[in-house]
Amino acid sequence: MTKVIGTLALLLAFALPVTGQEYEQGINYFPLKIPQPVHTGDKIEVLELFWYRCPHCFELEPYLNKWLKSKPDFIEYVRLPAVLNRSWAFDARVFYTFVALGLVDSLHEAYFDAIHTDRKRIITVEQLADWVADKGQDPQQILDTFNSFGVDSLVAHAADMSGRYETDGVPTIIVDGKYRTKVSLAGGHNELIDLMNYLALRAQSERSN
Repeated sequence: MTKVIGTLALLLAFALPVTGQEYEQGINYFPLKIPQPVHTGDKIEVLELFWYRCPHCFELEPYLNKWLKSKPDFIEYVRLPAVLNRSWAFDARVFYTFVALGLVDSLHEAYFDAIHTDRKRIITVEQLADWVADKGQDPQQILDTFNSFGVDSLVAHAADMSGRYETDGVPTIIVDGKYRTKVSLAGGHNELIDLMNYLALRAQSERSN
């Protein structure tokens, strides 16, 4: 047992950034009161709660995209559109429409840019379909999918999980269904990436014990 504990401590030590940053529960991250199930099998789930119209989520995107190119193989990244009030449901529906049509890779970042860089006004499904058409995609598919039963179910699930993850704002990161953190708790964008890796390694070690 002593050897196992020593190995865990060593692994966690190597997970810390070279700056020597140490993380404190209750300050840099918080355990969820009720851990939530993950859907990533043997891999550690790192889940981002986001809202397309949130400027802080838009600012975090480049850091996440860079991390995704070099993240540890034992981590699987998952996006969840937060639904903290009724108005957020529209953009959750946009995301799950992209998911249903296999358009996340081509339109997720573009939609962020449309809102925050191009200042596009997209608040109806018709406006969304017109924007998608400008991107070379079939607008009728958007119209047919946006209010489908499948998308309805996913949006309802996202609204339920937004509460279960105890978030009061976005972006929020949930690691392995039990640790919650965000940029302000970590101390910055790069610091958040370091903390995500640290918590993921911690969660992996806890699963094996």
